[in-house]
Order: sequence, then C-alpha cells, then structure tokens
Amino acid sequence: MTRPDSERKSSYSDEKIDEKVETAESIQGEVFDDSRAIDLDENGKERPIVTDIDVATRLISLDDDPTLPVFTFRMWFLGIGLSCFGAVLGQIFYFRPQTVFVSQLFIQIIAYILGRVLEEVIPGPGNERPQLKTSDTAFWRFMNSGPFNLKEHVAITIFASTAADSALAINIFAADDLYYNIQPNAGVGIFTLIGSQLLGYGLGGIMRSFLVYPTYIVFPNLLPTVQLFDALHRGKKIFMQKKRVKFFWTVFIGIFVWEWFPEYIAPTLTGISIFCLANRKSPWFTRIFGGAAGNEGLGMFALSLDWNYVGSGGGSMGALFTPLSTQLTLYCGTVICMVSFCVAYHYNVWNGQNFPFLSQTLFNLDGTRFNQTSILDENFLLDREKLAVVGLPWFASSQVISKVGWNMAIGATVTHVLLWYGKEIVSIIKKYRAGETYDPHLAKMKVYPEVPMWWYLAMLGSSFAMAMATIYTGHSGLPWWGLIVGIIISTIFLPFVITVYAITGFSPNIQHLVQMLGAVMIPGNPQANMYFTLYGYNTLDQARGLIRDLKMGQYTKLPPRATFTVQSLGAVIGGLLNYVIMKTIISSRREVLLSVQGTNVWSGQQVQSFNSNAISWGALGQILYAPGGRYAIVPFGILIGLGVPIPFWLLHKKFPKLGADKVITPILCWTIGYLSVGINSSVFTTFLLAVFSQFYLRRYRPVWFRKYNFLMSAALDGGTQVMVFVYTFAVGGGSGKVVDMPNWALNPVGNPDYCMRLT
Repeated sequence: MTRPDSERKSSYSDEKIDEKVETAESIQGEVFDDSRAIDLDENGKERPIVTDIDVATRLISLDDDPTLPVFTFRMWFLGIGLSCFGAVLGQIFYFRPQTVFVSQLFIQIIAYILGRVLEEVIPGPGNERPQLKTSDTAFWRFMNSGPFNLKEHVAITIFASTAADSALAINIFAADDLYYNIQPNAGVGIFTLIGSQLLGYGLGGIMRSFLVYPTYIVFPNLLPTVQLFDALHRGKKIFMQKKRVKFFWTVFIGIFVWEWFPEYIAPTLTGISIFCLANRKSPWFTRIFGGAAGNEGLGMFALSLDWNYVGSGGGSMGALFTPLSTQLTLYCGTVICMVSFCVAYHYNVWNGQNFPFLSQTLFNLDGTRFNQTSILDENFLLDREKLAVVGLPWFASSQVISKVGWNMAIGATVTHVLLWYGKEIVSIIKKYRAGETYDPHLAKMKVYPEVPMWWYLAMLGSSFAMAMATIYTGHSGLPWWGLIVGIIISTIFLPFVITVYAITGFSPNIQHLVQMLGAVMIPGNPQANMYFTLYGYNTLDQARGLIRDLKMGQYTKLPPRATFTVQSLGAVIGGLLNYVIMKTIISSRREVLLSVQGTNVWSGQQVQSFNSNAISWGALGQILYAPGGRYAIVPFGILIGLGVPIPFWLLHKKFPKLGADKVITPILCWTIGYLSVGINSSVFTTFLLAVFSQFYLRRYRPVWFRKYNFLMSAALDGGTQVMVFVYTFAVGGGSGKVVDMPNWALNPVGNPDYCMRLT
C-alpha cells in the first residue's frame, strides 16, 4: 500500500531510519543547516520529500537538549497570563457579531515576543546584562536561567491555546439560561465543564500508543508551527538559520500590511470574478461565479487575494502544507459539489427554488424563516399539535446535499481506514506492546519519564463520574445510558478520525451523526440532544486536540509530563474563565442576546444558531430524517459512504499504478457539501497554490521547499491573524465602534465582486 505524498508508507527499514537520523545529527544538531548531507540522488541533488520518514528526519529537527528547563517563572507567568487572555477574549467574542478566534499560531508568536522581553528584564544568572545578573541559585535559575528556550515556548503555546478554545459546554449553559430559563448553580456548571473537557483527554491519552507515537502519524497542519519553533530557537548563530528567521519576519510584516487592503480598504480583492464583471444582471452568474460575500455563490474561477480566506484560517485546509493528494481530492469533490448544487436547484429538488441558493436556515414552504419556538411547549419539548398547525420546516436544497455528504464522509472514514491502514494499525499496536515501536523522535523522548497509563485512566474515571453526577443535578434531560452511549460513540470513532486527520490533514466531523443518533434515542427533547452532543462529539474533539498537542510535544521534545500538565491546567483555567465571563455577559446583556439582530457590539447569533440546531435535530430529527421522511436520504448517507472506498481499493489492487490509492474518499464525500456556507471565492486560488507548492516546489525545488515552504505558511497565517486581531479592535467593532470604509470602486455597494445581489 502506498500513501500519497507525505503520507506514503515508507519502505525504509529501521536500519535505514537509523542511518538517516545519524546523518541528520552529524550536522550540528540541526537538519536545516546542510541539505546536501541528507538524501541526495545519484546526481548529487536533494531528493524531494516523499515519505513520512522524510518528514520526520528532514523537515523536523532531531536535536534535543534534555537540560533545558520547562517549568520556569517565564513559562508559568506567560502560560497562565496568555491562558487567561485567550479564554476571556475568546468568550467575549462568542457574544460579539464579529467572530475572532485566538489561534495557536497567534499565541505562538505573541509568546515568543513576550518571552524574549522577559529574558531581558528579569534578573537571573542567565541575564547577560551586568546589572541584572545574579548568583546561580535555584530561585534565580527559576526566574531566569538564560535565553527563552524552545521547551518553555512550546509549553506556553500548548497551555494558552488549550485555554483559548471555548468549551462546548458554554454553548449549552448559554442556551439553557437564555431559552430554557435553566440556571444550574456554579458548582454543577463548573464540574460539567471540567468533566466534559477532560473526558476526551483521558480517552486520547489511553490511545496514544497508536495515535501519537508512530511515524506515519504526521499531522500536516503541525509542520508550519514546528518549523517556526525550529527557526526561532535552533541554530541561532548559523547564517542559514538567521536567513530563515529574517525571511519569516519579512513575510509576516508584508502580509500584515497587505491584508488591510482586501479586509478593509478594497474588499473586491477578496474575490475577483471576471464573469460577474462581464455580466452583472444574471442570477445564475452570481450563483456559479460569485463568492466574495457570505452565501453568495460557488466562486468558480474567482481569484482571491485575501490570505484570510486563502490561508488555513479561512476555511481552506492550508494550500502550502496539506498533502497534494488531499487537496486534489478536495477539488474533485468541489466540482461534484458545484454540479449537484446547480442541478438540484435547477430542477427544484426539495422545493429548492423557494429558498436561497445557499442558506443554513430553516424555512417555511413559502420561503419565510421558520419560527422554531412556535412548535415547542412551555417545557421546550415538541408539541405535536402545534407542529400539525405550523407544518414541518424546509432546508435549502444545497444544505440537504451538504448533510448527505457529511454523513457519507463518516461512513467512508470507517471503511477507508480499515482498508488502507487497518493492518498497519494492528501491527503498530503489537509492536508497541512488544516494545519494538520505533520513531526517530520517539527515540529521543526516551530520556524523559512517560506519563503513566493510570494518570489517563484516573482522568477518564474522575471526569466520567463528574459527568454522570451533573447530567442529573443539572437537569440535562439526558439519561445515564445516554451519557455512556455518547462516550462509546467517541471511543469507536476516535481512531478512525485521528488516522485520517493525521495522515491527510482532513478531520472528519461526527457532530451531525451524534445529533442524529440523539434524535433517534431521545426524540422530541432538544435539551437532551445538546448534552448528548456534548458527550458524544465534544469528547472526541477534545481527544483530537490532546493527541495533536502530544504529537507537537514529540516533535519538539517537550517532556510528556510537562505536556500533560499544561494541557490539563489550560483546559481547567479556560473552562472556569469561560463560565465566569458567560454568566457576566448574559446577566448584563440578556435582551440584546435574545434579539435577532443584536447590536454592533453584542450579539447572540452563535447561541441562537446552536439552540436552533438542537431544536431541528432534537425536536424534529426523528420526523424529518426517519425512513419515508422528507430528508430520509440524509442518514442513509452513512451507508452510502461505507461503500465509497471499496471501488477505489479494488481498482488499486487490480491496477496499482493507476493512482486510485491517492483518492481520499472521506474528503471526496465531505466536499460534496464544501461550498454550502460562507465565502467561496478562495477555492480556485487555493488550488493554484496547492499545485505550485505541493507539486512544483516539492518535486522540482526540494531544497527551497524544505527550508522555506512551511515557514512561509506560518508567516502568512501568523501575519494575517495578527492583522485581523488589530483590525477587529481598531475599526471592526471590537472596541464598541465600527469605522466603515467609504464606498469606492474596490469597495462597492452590494457584493464586493460586482455580482448581482440576490438577497
């Protein structure tokens, strides 16, 4: 079996890996210093990076210094400080009309800047300033042992980014308070938060032997982050490394300045559509070629010059670091998406012409918005008499197709992993139990004490006990067996989701499956559906975050117990602050949050959307999606998806050179609904960038690709995220005041790409 691009199964033996590791280590501990010493062809030129072993030994440094301190004053001060900053800011923006996330890359850059500042101003034996240099005692070494080091930086980044992710339980508490008049006491709320956050951590830690340690577990979206760590901390005095750092900051500043144009000054640059410029009066031109505004169109052949949408933070999977096979599969699926959306709308499938071409809202048959509370009783349970009067709601046809595709992706994920990776996963587990598992980075980690299995088991057991207690004391409506079934679902799907995510860069989402199963098991109860989603979906999501961070710790040689500590504390600190900020905002802004439009400062749109989704699934799911129901095809998509990988697998067995193994079937299914929401003008641009980076540079410019490609991705994403953060507070309403850009040619009234406005 082969894996496309970076995920292809390596044919190297352990001896060959050892040889490559020794070669890399001979270069002053830095794999980037002398590319000519690593894997040259018969002509003396560097071979392209192809296998997972190439990624492990040529893209990521194997150097480590076990003497570097982790638990320093700088780590605790910045880790806790940035955790509080990220958690508070993230929760505030949950209730704002502008959606801003405190990303891991943003924290990584801010932590480095602040860490260097503390390195210069805190007294200690490692401070080079004579007036701040102290005696070499344990206390002063704790305060400032020397230069801000890699391990401190990684620990702070994991610490704060874990806290910055808003807990899903907060969505439920907000909906309970605003719509159900349920206000659990602080103790119940806090224990629900901690239990729901740490359940996934315990589950992920138990499976780390085959979901973190093996070399084939790459996580392509980690590569820019890890290369940035390497550039900032390793080989600082080497000329080539200085050149790479200068390259990063040059690109970072350049994109920060540029992004002010498409984001604020000239929004037309977000999506340039020659077709819409040629015909501004055709609805079908808007539907097919438009895409610079939300839910405008499919964005076919549009060019986007806005990295906020082209880069990994804007819905793209990351054109510069995601394997080419993943991206080509995505674009093939996107073509299917475009055709299916247009055909369904043209032939009025599911009365699609009564509703907008792209929309996520529930509608009445006449196209007006469906009032979801009109079918619920005083306890917010489904009232069938009211439903008989009002009638069942409708979705836009594009939304139905998307739901089918998402469910197909879940089924395809299971079959795809079993067919392509099943034997290897079993082999890895057997080797791990026999102590034979080998990975060059894991070998370096042997000098650090491992986290005992009982730590994760204790975390899983204690968080399960908290969850079991709070589903009753918190009046969740979820029975005890519902909690157990939810956790079992996460446990079953976790290996499949992580395997696909780690190898391809695509993460299958089981939220719709969980909501659908909840609707079947506990019908007519939207509140129970929310809690079932919390434990059935969020548990897997938290486990995925832990596993990804554990892999980053393995790549950067952060001691496992340090990773465990900062992950756990980050989740707890973030959850507690999320809860406090949520309660404060709801108590002071209740009426605004309940209103449909909100204000330019406060909005309940995310809570409204979450609650509406729970009602559509929890109250109506069994009726809408049951056999013979209006949208029965949606759950049937799972069964269809189970069969999708089989023809490609058989084709590869019969014709191994055809390339059928490069089709990532879960992505092919998922992208059937890829364009159902948001701004779609970036799709064609990301395709061009993917071919340039992952094909041309990777194959024909392997040295430049290895040294600069992933670093450039980090710089572009980082500079864009910092710009969006500054923009939000400066002119975007984050400070309470919106400063609009005057209309001009590149900031027109209507759609930014000059397509005909349809709504």
